[in-house]
Order: sequence, then C-alpha cells, then structure tokens
Amino acid sequence: MKKLVLLIAVAALALAACASGASANQNQSELSLNQQKWQDANISHYRYNLFISCFCVFTQDMPLIIEVKDGQVVSMEYASGNEIDAGSREYFQRFETIDRLFEQLQKDTGGEADEVVVTYNATYGFPEEVKIDYVLEATDDEIWLTISDFEPLQ
Repeated sequence: MKKLVLLIAVAALALAACASGASANQNQSELSLNQQKWQDANISHYRYNLFISCFCVFTQDMPLIIEVKDGQVVSMEYASGNEIDAGSREYFQRFETIDRLFEQLQKDTGGEADEVVVTYNATYGFPEEVKIDYVLEATDDEIWLTISDFEPLQ
C-alpha cells in the first residue's frame, strides 16, 4: 500500500512539472510571436499610459505617461503631475519602452518569476495587461501592468 501511495505521489509531481513546463513554453512561444508582431509594426515613435499596480509607494500617482522615440524615452511623467523621484525612475526603467517591457517579460517567463500572465494587443502585439508573481507562496511580491491609450506618433 505504501508503495502505491508513493507511486501516485511521484506520478502527480511529474505531471505537475510537465504541466508547468508546458505552460512556460507556451508563454515563451506566445511572447516571441507577439514580440515579432511588435517589431514588424516598426513603430519608432509612440506614447502610452503605463499603470503599475503593486505594493509600492508611487501607485497613487499612476498612470505614467511615456513618450518614446527611436528606442529612447522622450518624456515620462505621472498623470497626477507629481514629480518622479530618482528611486522610482530607476524602478520604472525596465518598463519605460515596449522593447524593455518585452526584455523584462523574457526574463520573467524564462524563470525569474513563478507566474506570468499576459494579454497582448491584437494589432501591434505589445503587452496590454501583465500579471507577474515572482514567488507564488509569497505575499505582496506581485506586480500588475496595464498599458492603455497607446498612440503611434509621427
């Protein structure tokens, strides 16, 4: 009887590992397809609102309004009008362009986070809704990103 219970437990763990690996591969594949869609759109100048929700001090000032040209941030400001302090600006750098956001998602889906859930823009492929849970068993480590009001500029 003990051997049967042990065998069932090992089989359950193996199936869970396979499902987790398949999910990670699916996330990587979906990410790559949408990143390619973004690159194919060839948008070099754009503006968007980025709402970051986390257990952070700056969330009351969200969203950020970010303008990017040729891969560089032209402007970044809180919609509230409050000034962005240096510490927060450093934190925002990993999300300050669509390309940087894709880089961060590559890291997170590649193992830096336990769970990453993304909804992509159907037209351009950029992430519109992102949930990142770095440690499933931990509390207050999750981050949610929402990109809205995306606008290609001339």
